[in-house]
Amino acid sequence: MLLDGRKLLITGVLTEGSIAFAVARRAHEEGAEIVLTGFGRGLPITQRIAKRLADPPPDVLELDVNVPEQLAAVAHDLEQRWGKLDGVLHAIAFAPGDALGGDFLATPPESAQVAFTTSAYSMKGLAAALLPLLEKGDHPSIVGLDFDATVAWPAYDWMGVAKAALESVNRYLARDLGARGVRSNLVSAGPIKTIAAGSIPGFEILAQAWDSQAPLAWDTKDAGPVADACLFLMSGLARGVTGEIVHADGGYHALGAPLAPRAADDADHALSGDRADV
Repeated sequence: MLLDGRKLLITGVLTEGSIAFAVARRAHEEGAEIVLTGFGRGLPITQRIAKRLADPPPDVLELDVNVPEQLAAVAHDLEQRWGKLDGVLHAIAFAPGDALGGDFLATPPESAQVAFTTSAYSMKGLAAALLPLLEKGDHPSIVGLDFDATVAWPAYDWMGVAKAALESVNRYLARDLGARGVRSNLVSAGPIKTIAAGSIPGFEILAQAWDSQAPLAWDTKDAGPVADACLFLMSGLARGVTGEIVHADGGYHALGAPLAPRAADDADHALSGDRADV
């Protein structure tokens, strides 16, 4: 199995529709030992959801990534439990309501700061807290969830800025952790209907763009393709990959404009001809 015996910490599991849940489920299926984290009022929800992953369910540790004491407590627990760590999923992001929705120019600095701290700086905080354990792991890997920050999106506003910061944080982590044998990568996902996505005004309009521009069919209710990309980066197969952003978005990022309505049909017709010149 791809992750047989690997020990992973998975953050961000809140509902069965979340990308983090899909990663946890697939990681368990591929032989990994997993521990989840939950936060605040969502902690009991994560504990309930954990029961749908396995029997017995994986343990859930409390973790607010903005609280250094909780980062230290998680690191201590994992040290006592496993003595090492092979991989971490950073699936944490948050922006206040006034940092989303299209009124980019009116967002106050404190809201932009919350978006940056929770969504980008936290990946550094998580990596630093767990580094002594990751150094003892087997081809250890940190994987974060991204949404393409090379362009501006409708309504995404300061979360888009935070994702741009996350992409930069990833590169600097790759720079500083590589000499210690630890990899850092991101998976840039296509739109998935999660609780977090539901809090973004205009998400449906954004998601509909995938229908016309993604070369591969994209199901906003299926986080599986994104989860499998995360599993690859957490596995030994990706031992030479760091500082990378892997796009699991149906190819949307590769096109500069929507596909012509009959482009796929025309291509099929051309391929079905009697001869082809190459």
